[in-house]
Amino acid sequence: MKKNKILIVEDETNIADSVKLNLEAEGYEVEYTTDGQMGLHYARTLNPDLIILDIMLPKLDGFEVNKIIQKELSIPVIFLTAKSDEISTVLGLELGADDYISKPFSMRELISRVKAVLRRLENTKSHSISSQINNNPQKGKFIYDDIEIDIDGRRVLRNGNLIHLKPKEFEILVYLSSNQGMAISRDTLLDKIWGIDYFGDKRTVDVHLRWLRKKIELDSQKPKHLITVRNVGYRFD
Repeated sequence: MKKNKILIVEDETNIADSVKLNLEAEGYEVEYTTDGQMGLHYARTLNPDLIILDIMLPKLDGFEVNKIIQKELSIPVIFLTAKSDEISTVLGLELGADDYISKPFSMRELISRVKAVLRRLENTKSHSISSQINNNPQKGKFIYDDIEIDIDGRRVLRNGNLIHLKPKEFEILVYLSSNQGMAISRDTLLDKIWGIDYFGDKRTVDVHLRWLRKKIELDSQKPKHLITVRNVGYRFD
């Protein structure tokens, strides 16, 4: 059975060594580096299944590293943040982190987060989209006015023009559009898209919807399709 490969980018070597040792004991293949530039190099060359990424790094900070990773590779990231650093947490979510954990942390909690993110990754690949295809009489394609969602090809077009979506954005759009007209709560979106074992912040739903609106809507301030339902969540019209 293939081992999941994890990259740690952390400049505090005592933390990196400890995390590496504990993850290897769980059966993962682990590499680590201590600065952002090498972290980016390792991400490109090793193509890991998951990256544990500190924010305060020499040479290139974690935010910049993650921004490039998400643009080029779309690898799941768990951010390591300073305790109670809400600004870093929110910015990390804005930049597409799958989860975050505050220092100091227990190894048990970190390992649980790692397992949860990797499990969500597998579930997303195998279940979420396929279930929508099987239940969709249009055989993998939704068409709503100017929006065409090609599930089989994992493509979205607006007025015939291709829109580039990240995996989570695509999953959210498919789920909302397949439940057209229904108000879907943030908790439901977290369960269906991120998985029932998601530990992170509910604000990640709002962040992803904000990105999605900017790509899908002609005017993201006056959305036509992705509608906010106050005190509930979102609806696709």
